[in-house]
Amino acid sequence: MTLHTLSELIDEGVRGRYVLIRSDLNVPLDGSTVTDDGRIKASLPGIKALADAGAKVLLSAHLGRPKGAPEAKYSLAPAVARLAELAPELNATLAADTTGPGAQAAAAALADGSVLVLENVRFDARETSKDDAERAAFAAELAALTGQNGAYVDDAFGAVHRKHASVFDIAKLLPSYQGDLVRTELEVLRKLTTNTERPYVVVLGGSKVSDKLAVIDNLLGKADTILVGGGMLFTFLAAQGHKVGASLLEVDQIPVVQDYLDRAAAAGTTFVLPTDVVVASGFSADASHEVVAADAIEESSFGAGGLGLDIGPLSGAAFAEAISQAKTVFWNGPMGVFEFAAFAEGTRAVAGALSANSASGGFTVVGGGDSAAAVRTLGFADTEFGHISTGGGASLEFLEGKELPGLSALER
Repeated sequence: MTLHTLSELIDEGVRGRYVLIRSDLNVPLDGSTVTDDGRIKASLPGIKALADAGAKVLLSAHLGRPKGAPEAKYSLAPAVARLAELAPELNATLAADTTGPGAQAAAAALADGSVLVLENVRFDARETSKDDAERAAFAAELAALTGQNGAYVDDAFGAVHRKHASVFDIAKLLPSYQGDLVRTELEVLRKLTTNTERPYVVVLGGSKVSDKLAVIDNLLGKADTILVGGGMLFTFLAAQGHKVGASLLEVDQIPVVQDYLDRAAAAGTTFVLPTDVVVASGFSADASHEVVAADAIEESSFGAGGLGLDIGPLSGAAFAEAISQAKTVFWNGPMGVFEFAAFAEGTRAVAGALSANSASGGFTVVGGGDSAAAVRTLGFADTEFGHISTGGGASLEFLEGKELPGLSALER
């Protein structure tokens, strides 16, 4: 795969040229307040590099899942406001629309070295259309904003698994380059899939095992150990014949999980499941809770109504010990409902173990999304880990061995 780089584009000369960057500004919000600006901060170096070189920078991005029409709650305004706070020298402004009269007028007036953020690309239904012609038409409107000598940079690894107009089709219309974020993500993910330093420990959490099935399948025989936490652990426990009370359970996936457990030993991979669980009376921050053995969830004070919301302290310690022995660690998905303090300790134990492993020379990767939000929420610095991915679902699909449309579109 030959992908041209951002540095190549800058070396070619960008002063006075329009460069359209697909960035990842899909940040969590509390109303109009950005609660985790990690993706914005990660996007800044590429944006600054182009602005410093004199480019007229157009920035496209999405936020949330609008239904193909403008919705105020999905406006990029809060993300642009935070971008402007972090880098006021960029003079970043938000266009009134995506490719309409507002964007066209603002782009025409853009000064060299300044940044114009186009409104949420998913406000246009053609962005995500399954119809090739509809996506191509929207991509052509995006390309038209760059004039006669424009270029395109994909610096949003979190979207490269989508065959969307601003990710896939646009790359056919303009000279296209990978941003440094995309380049770094690929380098990291290749370390997790090719000639990986062992022992290789993978920590998987999050709510649903169905979200992780393909990556688990592809990791059998590649990872030495897979630690399982989060809501998905209860489907694993059920696959072992244990009752899980009112905990999250995907009954239809039990046979699949049983198959993985049966195949793991022959493949050379060990699954490690929690031996204790924090069980609560309900899903709330102040719910009554207690620690019970993982095979005795319905023997808690809450009986069959008990809800598992975190791995227990013994499991947290065991997971930390396994992580401490690893040369390579990939973590995707929190161990419990970390947003509630009472159910955050399992996630804290894993984060602390990754931080310590990294400090002692191990290669640690936090797999984006909720895991990245968790480590920041719990007070860990990004620099405590080898890499915090901005990829989320794209990272998982890469680890599943899938082709990513946004990357294949950049080949030329």
